[in-house]
Parts: sequence; structure tokens; C-alpha cells
Amino acid sequence: MSKFSRRRFLEIGAAAAGATLAPSTVLLSPKTLVASPRPVAASDRVRFGMIGVGMQGSQLLAQSITLPGVDCAAACDLYDGRHLLARETTDNPNLPVTRRYQELLANKEIDCIVAAVPDHWHKQIVVDSVSSGKDIYCEKPMSHSAAEGIEMVAAAKKNNRIVQIGAQRVSSLICAKAKELVSQGSLGDLMMVEGWLGRNDPTGAWEYPPPPDLSPATLDWDTWQGTVAKRPFDPYVFARWRCWKEYGTGLAGDLLVHLVSGMMYMLDMNEAPRQAMAIGGIRRWKDGRNMPDVHATLFYYGDLPVYMRLNQGTDMPETYRIQGSKGILEVTEFGLSFTPQTGKDSGPSYYDSGFPRAMRSAYEKKWHEENDPKLGHEPMPETMAFKGPDYDDIKPHLWTFFEAVRSRKPVVEDAVFGHHAALACHMANEAYFRKVPVSWDEASKSIKS
Repeated sequence: MSKFSRRRFLEIGAAAAGATLAPSTVLLSPKTLVASPRPVAASDRVRFGMIGVGMQGSQLLAQSITLPGVDCAAACDLYDGRHLLARETTDNPNLPVTRRYQELLANKEIDCIVAAVPDHWHKQIVVDSVSSGKDIYCEKPMSHSAAEGIEMVAAAKKNNRIVQIGAQRVSSLICAKAKELVSQGSLGDLMMVEGWLGRNDPTGAWEYPPPPDLSPATLDWDTWQGTVAKRPFDPYVFARWRCWKEYGTGLAGDLLVHLVSGMMYMLDMNEAPRQAMAIGGIRRWKDGRNMPDVHATLFYYGDLPVYMRLNQGTDMPETYRIQGSKGILEVTEFGLSFTPQTGKDSGPSYYDSGFPRAMRSAYEKKWHEENDPKLGHEPMPETMAFKGPDYDDIKPHLWTFFEAVRSRKPVVEDAVFGHHAALACHMANEAYFRKVPVSWDEASKSIKS
């Protein structure tokens, strides 16, 4: 029997105001991030610089400025159109904007950085930020390669700065409840973890439309390319950089990192996979990309099998299925359910069909005498469900970062956690491209075939 009993489920349900819900469903109430709008002393306000004001960056900027005591001091982007977007988002026509992120790092009035840039720029911006004495929230995946991740972890430790990676599952109300159930032993011994996520539309496959005014005059194309081999200006590469391994990490860095980060958090693990094997291909979006649009990876975390599959040609809601000896925990976008299992025979073994009749009758009689429950005490296993209002908790994830900047308390998804989650992505990609299983070698800190 699970330590998390049906009675306990119902007690929590009543406390969580599930008055109109069925007895087996609990409504999760989000913790109050902050009190109602309250005055914040000027000395306690956090002023951040925004680096990258694109699709994700503009969302982070918009969410951050709604948090009490948090102000945007300046914004940086290599595309001039996003300077205007930053000012529109902050409703500040005088917001300082620049193409040079180094200006934000040199600004003594800026306490920390929020960065949402292509993967191939993550390492340099994180290392430069912490080296300049600034904490940083960096979008996922943390790194563009295993070697870069190692350098980023070392820089964060050397400079004693807060680094938080932007895979928001670790701030999810749903994942927090799943973590609680797992920690209480509700699943028993872990058998396997599955996760999947799929999309079925051009936007979900990164077929983004470039800004109409994009040109070498409005974009610093050479700087945007960074240390990658130079290529002629291409607005589609700029808008759809996730399609190319030179700039991004593909499905692994965009979607797998969410599944892996959430799993690591729910299972209370902070380590790299031991081994990875991958299959996939470019099956639908034959647009010149070199990253697969179907990517499935089997990992070993220690001796735990983990199977993650991603697809840009079939829509599948983000789902985890954590399988244990005492039942299955299924985690979805807005809720989770736990279906208990006894792990015991529900009746005499059907193997007795090979016994002679008298032997079979004697075996079945004895089985029932030893195993049948007493009248009135029959078990009633029932799936328990939790419902939550949100899953991709960007605002609480940002709030955790800004509060850590104020308090200096550590964050869950720090550079080490982010590095381990990113290593799973790099191993998935390496296994796919090498077409052989790969392992993480801690001694050499490299991915080996």
C-alpha cells in the first residue's frame, strides 16, 4: 500500500477547496508568489538587463516587469526592430537599448541579466556575465555542447554568482506534486520512465517568418553568427536557427530539455545519463535543416531506463509516465494521476491449466483460502487525480531567480543542474548523428562512443 493513502488524498482535497470535485480529484492551488501589490524599498529593487528580445525574450521581459520590485534597466538585441519591441513591452520609450551586451555588463546600475539568445551564444554571455559580477537567468538548454557546459559551471563557481536556467518545469505546480508523491514512496521501486511531446504545424517545426525589414542594415549579422563558420546573410537562418546544429540543439535542446529537467526534478536526481541510444530522422520538414524532426532516445540513468520521444509531424501533448512497482504516475500539462497497483496476483495462476483436475482444484482452493479478502474488506483501488491551473510556470520561475538575486539563496536549476540536463540533450544528438550508443565519461568529461 502507498504511504500516500486515499484518506490523505481526500484531506488535501478538502484543504485545497475541492468542494465541487469528485472525491478522487484534488484541485491544486498555486502558492502565492508575492503578496498583493506592495511597496518595495528602492534599495530592495532588482534592476535587470535583458539580452535577446525575440520570441522567448519578449515573453520573459513582459513577465519580469510585472513582478514587484523588478525593473528593466536596459535591453540588448542585434536586430534593431527588437529595440522598439523592448520599449513597447516595457511601455518605456526612453528605455536604453543597444546592440552590445557588454554595455549592460558594464552598467553598475544593473544587478542581473536575463538572456534569451540562440544556443550558440549561451556560453559566452553566461561566462561574461558572471565574470563581470552579475547573476544571470539563461534560457534552456544551458549549453551548445558538453565542453561549453563544463566551462559555464566552472565560471559560475569561480565567480560565486547565481545562474538559473530557464526550463520552467522545476517551478511547475504539477511537477512539485509529482515530486512529493515519488518522495513518499507511492510508486514503490522505479521501473521505467517514458516521456513524449509532439507538434503538427509549421510554427511548432520552427518555420518562423523572418521580420519583413530584416537586412544587414537592421541586423548585425556577423556578430550574430559568433564563432560559427561565416555564411551569407540569410533571414531564414536568423529566424529558424533551431533547425541547424551550428546554432541550435534541435528537438533535444528545444523540447527534450523540458522533459529531462522535469523528470530530474520529480525524481530528485541531478546527474548526467550514463548512456544514450537514439533514432529519428528528417521525415516531414525537408527545408534544408540538418537537425531531425523526429527524435527518440533511450537513456540509462544509473540502471533506470528512460525513453523520451519527440515529433514535429504528429501532435502529442507533453506527457510523462513514471512506472513503479506500486503503480503508474502520469503527468500532463494541467494535471497528474496516480493509478495504484498491488503487484500481486488477482486470482490463482493460469499456469494451473496444465495441472491435472484434482491437483488444480486443490491448488485453487488453497489459493483462495490464503488470498481472498474477508467480506467487507475488499480492496477498492482507485486512480487519484490532481488538477492544476498551470504547467509552464514562467512567472514563478523568474520570481525564484529575482528572489535569489536579493537573498543570495541557491536555486534548484543552477549551473550544475542545467549542465546535467543539457548533457542529456547533447548525448541524444551525438547518439543520433554517430548512429551508435554513447556514454558520458566523467573522467575525461566527454561523450564517448
